Amino acid sequence: MPDFFTTQSIGTVIIVGVLLLLSVTLFRRPIRLLLRLVMNTIGGFIMLFVVNFLGQFIGISLGFSWFNAVVVGILGVPGVGLLMILQWLLVI
Repeated sequence: MPDFFTTQSIGTVIIVGVLLLLSVTLFRRPIRLLLRLVMNTIGGFIMLFVVNFLGQFIGISLGFSWFNAVVVGILGVPGVGLLMILQWLLVI
């Protein structure tokens, strides 16, 4: 019978499992915040696309940039309003 489960391999598996559990526990909150920011940024890109598509008919264009997407991602719908006001103030 082969020795698949030696004392050293069992100890290694236990140590790796404990380290993995510890790292997930320590970094759960920062990872969750990062994923939330990424998902909001993707939502921001979608909102910017909709505003730019519909804005063609009324003369509004915000453009696509990481700055715009992050602003909309962090602030949500009010971020679109903020970008529109900033564009209006800077263009005039």
